[in-house]
Amino acid sequence: MASLAPARTKYRKIQKGSNAGNAKRGNTLAFGEFGLQSLTRGSMTGAQIEAARVAISRHLKRKGKLWIRIFPHKPITKKPAETRMGHGKGPVEYYVAQIKPGVVLFELAGTPLKVAKEAFRLADTKLPFRCRFIVRENATV
Repeated sequence: MASLAPARTKYRKIQKGSNAGNAKRGNTLAFGEFGLQSLTRGSMTGAQIEAARVAISRHLKRKGKLWIRIFPHKPITKKPAETRMGHGKGPVEYYVAQIKPGVVLFELAGTPLKVAKEAFRLADTKLPFRCRFIVRENATV
């Protein structure tokens, strides 16, 4: 399966920008009872999101409901190796999701606490930054 990428964008290439500050949106549980929340900042490729999703799905054995709360919108360009300066910006190689501390990456419902915790632990090993397991206050554990 091809890696996650937007179907169409207004601009093919964008500037690097910054990823400063903490998450103001997407930092609380919205759908499920359990969540995986980022503790540090970084960028996450579509392949990393897919790898984490597969790890969670395999552990759950198709039980429960999983929500992916992030999507890679930002194109990353790359020039060929040993290319001299100039000649413009390189072609788009892949897309990333900019992750800030506090963003809920995945949510899960319909599984016991122990199973959800282990599934998210497996997913955390696939990700390029540290995460923590969070539980909804009024969750039936």
